[in-house]
Amino acid sequence: MLSYRHGFHAGNHADVLKHIVLTLILDYLKQKNKPYWFIDTHAGAGKYSLESEFSNKTSEHLDGVKKIFHDEKKPLALAKYIEVIRHLNGGDQLKQYPGSPWIASQMLSHEDRIRLFELHPTDLTSLLHALGKKHNIKIYGEDGFQGLKALIPPPPKRALVLTDPSYEIKNDYLKVVESLKDSLKRFETGIYMVWCPLIDRTEPLTMLKQLQKLNVKEWLYVSLSIAKPSDDIGMFGSYLFIINPPWKLKEQLQEIMPYLSQQLGLNGHGSYEIDAKTS
Repeated sequence: MLSYRHGFHAGNHADVLKHIVLTLILDYLKQKNKPYWFIDTHAGAGKYSLESEFSNKTSEHLDGVKKIFHDEKKPLALAKYIEVIRHLNGGDQLKQYPGSPWIASQMLSHEDRIRLFELHPTDLTSLLHALGKKHNIKIYGEDGFQGLKALIPPPPKRALVLTDPSYEIKNDYLKVVESLKDSLKRFETGIYMVWCPLIDRTEPLTMLKQLQKLNVKEWLYVSLSIAKPSDDIGMFGSYLFIINPPWKLKEQLQEIMPYLSQQLGLNGHGSYEIDAKTS
């Protein structure tokens, strides 16, 4: 159950999509002079070396963040994402890649709060080492699906909740939907962001249909594929499902996604989808 290590995949196409959208949402939340919380149910190690044994086994970042990091023609909406990566590396050399917790730690103010869950003992140790000493961050070595229940609604009634399990366990697809249903009863105005891999199995699309049926006023769906499902490369893409999205996010994605699909697509097979429900 704890075999998955994100270090193998750090900086790949799925990370690029997830973290670009994460920076856009956090940037939106910062615009109001009111505190908010960031909650990550499956936090990982916090940051990752792209020169480690893990990363070098797959080097997935070469077909991911590497393709856009130094590109001068990238959309302006990617500026904050690139800025955070550059800050972690201390310049333009791409040696480390930030996870969602590290990105949030750079974008939240002292009044905001970060709550992180991670079960894998090695990644938990790394996460504590990377971020555990900051006063506005609490890290739990617990199951995020269960731990989330005690944290919402947060005191400021403003939060972004990120849920991105590995889905190595098939039951995770069901847990994501059930967790969202429970969370929306407790805190219907929160922003919820779900990440899911696109693989040649039925579960991701079945979960998407269940998410689209949730009783919410607004949601936004975006997917990025770098290959065809028949290309036998495992995860050929990923999608994000965002409940209560920022009002400008769809417009920003319409600018970003053609660029990402062109830059990250393999052999010209990059593609994307954007869909939304509005009130």
